[in-house]
Amino acid sequence: MRIIFTLLLMAGMNLLTISVAHSDQDSRLARVLAAKTVRVCIWPDYYGITYRNPKTQQLSGIDIDMSRELGNDLGVSVNYVDSSFAKLMDDVSQDRCDVAMFAVGITPLRLTRLRFTQPCLASDIYAVTTKTNRRIKSWSDIDQDGSVVAVAKGTLHEPVMRDKLKKAKLMLLDTPFAREQEVQSGRADVFMTDYPYSQRFLANADWARLVSPDSDYHITPYAYAMQPGDDV
Repeated sequence: MRIIFTLLLMAGMNLLTISVAHSDQDSRLARVLAAKTVRVCIWPDYYGITYRNPKTQQLSGIDIDMSRELGNDLGVSVNYVDSSFAKLMDDVSQDRCDVAMFAVGITPLRLTRLRFTQPCLASDIYAVTTKTNRRIKSWSDIDQDGSVVAVAKGTLHEPVMRDKLKKAKLMLLDTPFAREQEVQSGRADVFMTDYPYSQRFLANADWARLVSPDSDYHITPYAYAMQPGDDV
């Protein structure tokens, strides 16, 4: 499948003809075509989405594939810019990249500073604990006295869990793989994540166990993010 629909979504139009001659010379698209490079912000620790293998340094995941097809359709190279959910809004608004493509959840706070494409994915929130954890057997065990819930700073899970947790302690972490390490060490009972990350993580961590909500908990649509006004 060609990725031209990504640009259609970016434009908020039903049809898009890519033509430098017909582009506004000051538009984002015109600048990308003139530079012959599209700068794509990614979070390189996002399993299954935009993951950089630490041994090979090769990137893989659904949004790596999508961004490469975007470059192919535009006839430009793709320059990846390392970002994170904590730095996302600053990186995009300060023009460090043309578009952020790492399954960015659409949240009220991000909508104040970013423009989003139409959603391309959606996920509920899931928890990951250890197979040996005796406290967490089901979803209802998470928000209990004595439980420690780890989340990554800047992710959509931070405001959601801050609002939803009434008894458990929220542990906020801002270094790569810190939440996973806190759970594996036993200092935290669970870390919160989404479905794509949980599946890839569980495939590579034999100590981990998934805890799913009993019903819809907080489904969030994911899309790509740009500066406000970047119709193309």
